[in-house]
Amino acid sequence: MKIAPARTDHADAVARLWNGMIRDTLATFTTELKTQAHIAALIDTRKGAFWVAQADDADEAIGFATFGPFRDGPGYAATVEHTIIVASQAHGTGVGQRLMDKAESGADALDKHIMVAAISSANPGAVAFHTKREFVQTGCLPQVGRKAGQWLDLILMQKTISTH
Repeated sequence: MKIAPARTDHADAVARLWNGMIRDTLATFTTELKTQAHIAALIDTRKGAFWVAQADDADEAIGFATFGPFRDGPGYAATVEHTIIVASQAHGTGVGQRLMDKAESGADALDKHIMVAAISSANPGAVAFHTKREFVQTGCLPQVGRKAGQWLDLILMQKTISTH
């Protein structure tokens, strides 16, 4: 497996991964699919903050990780929120761990202090993954999301990336 900075020509593969999660799971509250153009623009604006995992024998993305601003305003400049998605066939292979290694080191290189994970209560695997990576749960917003006729909680977790 190789992890590399995302390029705009990865946009289609990233969109397929992201849209599969949007369409087929309750792991995200959104129902709006990502376009290839939107992903390409995101990759272009997130230099040093977007990575793709690929199998050694294929060009197809099997996962990605990115981070961006947590909230607007200068007071939040050192806090980022991340997204990580791994194809179901690659679960349990270490892809997620390697992507998060890149995301955390990338955040540190950009002088980010805190990384936030906002996780659907319908995704206990993500909570377990982040707990193993030393994220701590800092809050739960009950029933703030609605998808597929269900009210969903938003679990907030965070990790200190750097102390500078």
